[in-house]
Amino acid sequence: MASKVYRICTLPGDGIGPEIMAEAKKVLAALGSKHDVEFACEDHLIGGSAIDATTEAGEKPTALPDSTLDAARASDAVLLAAVGGPKWTTTDPDKPRPEQGLLAIRKQLGLYLNLRPVRMYPALLDASPLRRDLLDGVDLVIVRELTGGLYFGTHDRQKDVAGAAADGGAGQKAVDSMEYTEAEIERVVRWAFEAAERRPKHRVTSVDKANVLETSRLWREVAHRVAAEYPSVDFSDMLVDNCAMQLVANPAQFDVLVTENTFGDILSDEASMLTGSLGMLASASLGAGTALYEPSHGSAPDIAGKGIANPLAQILSVELMLRYSFQMDDAADEVAAAVTRVLDEGWRTADIADDATPADHVLGTAAMGDKVVEALS
Repeated sequence: MASKVYRICTLPGDGIGPEIMAEAKKVLAALGSKHDVEFACEDHLIGGSAIDATTEAGEKPTALPDSTLDAARASDAVLLAAVGGPKWTTTDPDKPRPEQGLLAIRKQLGLYLNLRPVRMYPALLDASPLRRDLLDGVDLVIVRELTGGLYFGTHDRQKDVAGAAADGGAGQKAVDSMEYTEAEIERVVRWAFEAAERRPKHRVTSVDKANVLETSRLWREVAHRVAAEYPSVDFSDMLVDNCAMQLVANPAQFDVLVTENTFGDILSDEASMLTGSLGMLASASLGAGTALYEPSHGSAPDIAGKGIANPLAQILSVELMLRYSFQMDDAADEVAAAVTRVLDEGWRTADIADDATPADHVLGTAAMGDKVVEALS
């Protein structure tokens, strides 16, 4: 019997989710045997699969069933794969959408920041759309506020509004509100500074749109106040449009980027392309409750069921889970080293292969997971 048991609420979700989750479980099983630990995984529904299941059961359709939330709260960590797909796409505000499940579980668990490391793998430098010389020295972390801003503001659709139609007649009007409190901003910015103190560059860039938005002006004021408490950290502000440009023009200048919810969502997806593929980027959602770990990519419904999805971001999410929820840094280092070794040996999934990759080195989802497990041993 293992000396320690960690309970993990696993959420395979939609699209390629179940396929990549299976590979994460392989890695966990291998690590458990190696470190005398049991990772007890229990699957639950979220996203489109939850909408379908609750609909079929004659219940009110929901992307986050109460049973899933209860299981997440009772677990030591939550490992999610992906949600969404065209089957559930709708503009009807009265119908549930898969993404609502993801937003709701973050909110209900009190997970107020998202951490996305952007790590360059030497073996994949040519997979990036950027030149090699621009990628030298790139090692950054994006810290994104997760439970405030536009995504959690008031959303309203008004009909028959005078003058709203293109012809000047009555039409529809949509309103989304963006709100932040000092407390919401400060806890995320402070986390970024504390992270920067532990990193080699000791640098924080706070990203906002203070020349236009009042929420950004408050963000900037709070960021400056917190920065004064960390004199060893090099601090600067940057407008979000400039940051988007600088991420492709000079990404090596960044160390820790901290920003609000919407900007962080966009910038982290942009930054993922430095690595050549969203399939390589993991994330951690941290805060007051059970932490949640997930790849930064979507559910890729166009390749779901084909066995060709890249599982490495899901596996690297396990690495983050080992670090932040279980304090198993040695095991986390082993996962990171195993992924690096597999890539250095030339093994690729289709999304990170190039013309120089031999055909027999382009692997499917399960085979790539097997290679990581083999490298762990």
